[in-house]
Amino acid sequence: MVNDKISLKTEAGKYIEVAVIDMSERAIHVAIGEGIHNVKCTLVPTENGKAYFGSVMGREVVYERSVDQVKADLGVGRIERKPVRS
Repeated sequence: MVNDKISLKTEAGKYIEVAVIDMSERAIHVAIGEGIHNVKCTLVPTENGKAYFGSVMGREVVYERSVDQVKADLGVGRIERKPVRS
């Protein structure tokens, strides 16, 4: 299940709350700001898969969760076992 908001770390070391538009293990789409003044950003995994990063108006933002953690949050790869009828 996708959370409504996540925290991103800015270049200045501060954390900002952003709204999640769509989340998958390949990319996270977020909206920074509210109303007509929001800016959309796509976060992609780093090469080592330890975090997601993107750029907003020339500034880098980082989501400090690994690809494996995001997969677990989404339930990807989880096998649902159905009861067997006797």
